[in-house]
Amino acid sequence: MTTTVLTRAETARLLEKQTSLVILTHRRPDGDTLGSAAVLCRGLRQLGKTAYILENPQITPKYAPLHEGLTTKNPEEKAFWVSVDVASPSMLPEEFAPFQEKITLRIDHHGTATSFTPMELVDAASAATGEVVYDVLKLMGAELDAPMAEALFTAVSTDTGCFRYANTTAHSFQVAAACAEKSNRLHEITQELFETNSLGRLRLQGWLVEHARFLKGGKGVVCALPKAVENELGLQEDDLENISGFPRTIEGVKMAATLREDGENRIKISVRAVPGYDAAAVCSRFGGGGHKGAAGGLMKMSLEEAAQALGNAMEEVL
Repeated sequence: MTTTVLTRAETARLLEKQTSLVILTHRRPDGDTLGSAAVLCRGLRQLGKTAYILENPQITPKYAPLHEGLTTKNPEEKAFWVSVDVASPSMLPEEFAPFQEKITLRIDHHGTATSFTPMELVDAASAATGEVVYDVLKLMGAELDAPMAEALFTAVSTDTGCFRYANTTAHSFQVAAACAEKSNRLHEITQELFETNSLGRLRLQGWLVEHARFLKGGKGVVCALPKAVENELGLQEDDLENISGFPRTIEGVKMAATLREDGENRIKISVRAVPGYDAAAVCSRFGGGGHKGAAGGLMKMSLEEAAQALGNAMEEVL
């Protein structure tokens, strides 16, 4: 497939021509894909478009309010399909597989990704897809209101680690400032996303520390989490969100990997790295990708085999 790369202005003009649109998010959806979809949907509606988000069956209770009143299970046949924050077809939920060929436009910020749509707007310099969506909506004449601002802040803050990660730019703060002008709830959102832990998550953190495998004198760490342990600890999906970043916070660790069994005979890998180390270079060896600071992918082997293979790849780059 030949993919046409669009600028923000070209994307804005393309969307202006549409009357009915459907927006797709990725599997195990995080704050960026869900927040980006919500702000795009609301912005398009503000501009008089018929817009819906295809209901993602994997959305968790933490983020479900973002999509309240915005979703559909039965999109219009002639709608224009857009994916947000979806780096490759493998990132789509299995329930979305029948719709892959319908996706015409991909809006994303992953530098190492798979072009799978006729048109795409991808800006790897943006910390979050939400930033790209915001820019496009501004060009279309949409204005932030409180619900849009809260969705946008969720998108940008989650992918920057509350503006602590190295991917955070001046533009990230500019977008956050725009959100702060429209909503007085950003402190509540920040507390819920970054300062509140369930007991299950705290138990999980303890388990990861106890069972971590350290590499190269502590410069690297691999944490392999069996499905049986998830069940034993009574974990919900919200307890596991962004858990891949936790082992990276251990003193001296430059690169950390977490592995999870996804229940579909695959291993989900997530790698996090400090500046100067490349998480995407490790994940690309197994068909994954992402950014230097954060990358992921899927491996089709046992958890033990995947942990060994990923650890070996990390040792080569550390």
